[in-house]
Amino acid sequence: MTVRQKTRRPKSRSKFSLLSLFEAMATPHALDRYLELVDPMTTVRDLRGEVTAVHRSTADTVTLTIRPTHQWQGFEAGQFVQVGVVIDGVRHTRCYSPACSQYRDDGRIELTIKAHPEGLVSQYLHGNAHVGLVVSLSQADGTFHLPTPRPDRVLLISGGSGITPVLSMLRTLLDEGYSGALTFLHYAYTENDVSYRAELDAIAAENDNVRIVLAYTDQQSGGDLHGFFGTEHLDAVAPWYADAETYLCGPPGLMRGVKNVYADLSLSENLHLEEFAAPVAVVAEDAAGDVTFSDSDVVASNSGRTLLEQAEDAGLTPEYGCRMGICFTCTSVKTSGCTTNVKTGEKDSEPHKKIQLCVTVPVGDVSIEI
Repeated sequence: MTVRQKTRRPKSRSKFSLLSLFEAMATPHALDRYLELVDPMTTVRDLRGEVTAVHRSTADTVTLTIRPTHQWQGFEAGQFVQVGVVIDGVRHTRCYSPACSQYRDDGRIELTIKAHPEGLVSQYLHGNAHVGLVVSLSQADGTFHLPTPRPDRVLLISGGSGITPVLSMLRTLLDEGYSGALTFLHYAYTENDVSYRAELDAIAAENDNVRIVLAYTDQQSGGDLHGFFGTEHLDAVAPWYADAETYLCGPPGLMRGVKNVYADLSLSENLHLEEFAAPVAVVAEDAAGDVTFSDSDVVASNSGRTLLEQAEDAGLTPEYGCRMGICFTCTSVKTSGCTTNVKTGEKDSEPHKKIQLCVTVPVGDVSIEI
């Protein structure tokens, strides 16, 4: 397959000067604030997307096809984008991974979103998304993607809504005419919880080098495997796994199971993963001291929760995106004090350092630029 790459023409200095002039005349509001009154998809700076199709393939998921504005620079399979929606007058942003191939011909993005019980944005999109809805977007980001050149053997493992980034990898490899050994192993509660099941069946039928394996944890009939991930599943679906690169995205239980198996097999270096569940922050029993939000002249007693949660508890509204330490939207400067990263357990006492609020808890007195 011939891979098409888009080239960008450099914008002229005169064009930038004219744009700066218009923006100066639009003060105190950005030019896009006026343009959106005419057409929300007409923007100069802001990256947005219009929903052009809505499909609900399972009871708790919704698939959106989105046409981005001209600022969109594309993505690599496995990466994520930040999607923003206004709910009750407040903009909320969450991270979602495109499920489509990175070579999709029409340049649109396909997102499949699971409505989590406590997910404000996912619940809103599942219940309210419609053709014509305009959302804010970010450029694609994230380190979870396939290497170049492609590995000779690839094992893709997903569970639940974690199917989206690895499905994007599968679709991308197929568009590239990939001829290596490729297994796609997906875990779901039952067959009714599998998104894209018809397409996965078609892919398996049309590609001799691709093996699609569906594993059901709560259903003992149908599918290819039953129960939870273990070495017996690994041996059954990809006996060549030791010589392959494995890409994993799914709920915490699946992530732990696969990581533990690969660690026991001394194959951790072959495992690449994307976590989409926020780490569980345990409130420290010995939490003490004060958290100073220096830019807001607010001081609060350290509750032992993450700095993002403590800022919100104090009535502040710092920017955030994923709330799980992926997107770096909530990065702020810690000017003094000691903190702990709840994902890694590492402590940090270096002053004037950028930290991620959503995965950082203060240890004693901490000052942060919020």
